[in-house]
Amino acid sequence: MKKHINIFILAALLILLTGCSRPAANCHIVATTGPVYQFTRELCNGTDLTVSQLITDEVSCLHDYTLRVSQMQAVESAETVILSGAGLEEFMDDILSDAETVIDCSSGINVMSYGEDHDHSHDHDHGHDHHHEHDPHIWLSPENASIMAENICRGLCDRYPAQSATFRANLEKLLARLDALQVYGEETLSSLSCRELITFHDGFAYFAHSFDLHILEAVDEESGSEASAKELKNLIHMVREHQLPAIFTEVNGSVSAAQVISRETGAAVFSLDMAMASDDYFRSMYHNIDTVKEALE
Repeated sequence: MKKHINIFILAALLILLTGCSRPAANCHIVATTGPVYQFTRELCNGTDLTVSQLITDEVSCLHDYTLRVSQMQAVESAETVILSGAGLEEFMDDILSDAETVIDCSSGINVMSYGEDHDHSHDHDHGHDHHHEHDPHIWLSPENASIMAENICRGLCDRYPAQSATFRANLEKLLARLDALQVYGEETLSSLSCRELITFHDGFAYFAHSFDLHILEAVDEESGSEASAKELKNLIHMVREHQLPAIFTEVNGSVSAAQVISRETGAAVFSLDMAMASDDYFRSMYHNIDTVKEALE
């Protein structure tokens, strides 16, 4: 009996220490993805508000995502739901219609279209047709992340005015960290010998734009929709034409096409982190900056 009581106490302590990091029906605030959760959690430091992260799966794209019953229950019971925005959570539109408070982090951000930063001088026959669709991966720009944090702070101040002073004080600390991240990226990547990228996920345009990089091509390669022989030929030609020393996969994505290109061209393969399900946004972003420097210096 005593052993069972100790296990129960330990489990309860673990739940308290995680601050409702997993979807829970009794949390005040539900934030959809890793970056939004981390920003919200840091803004709520020093308050009695609990924050949960809705989507903890190791995914880099949500276009086919379906909420589980426990996730729907967490959203329905939350006082406040915080979205990354820019169309990322379109699959939640129905369930959000009855939410008490919804904060959209993308407000005021210049949202890019898919392919806006890509070189379209080659013919392509592969991947999802993203033309004219908004690219929702806004958090991969530190400057956008700052706007997201400000949007969250503003929404929290409106919803919980008694905690406004704490939110604003925490915002200043968070913005300072994001400013330092932007400066680090600019300085670290300022002297690259190559500033052109081929990525195997169409989601790094904001990251590239932030640090004066150029994406030659982004391939949305997923299970069941691998790059075709024609596209592989085009990509191999592009790597040779631009003398690229490296190409970039996504940590949760497929590497099969990248490995073929690497064998044919000698270009090294490096992995970048979309940071959507990451437990530390800053660690993922510093990893991306350092990886690009190692690959392209």
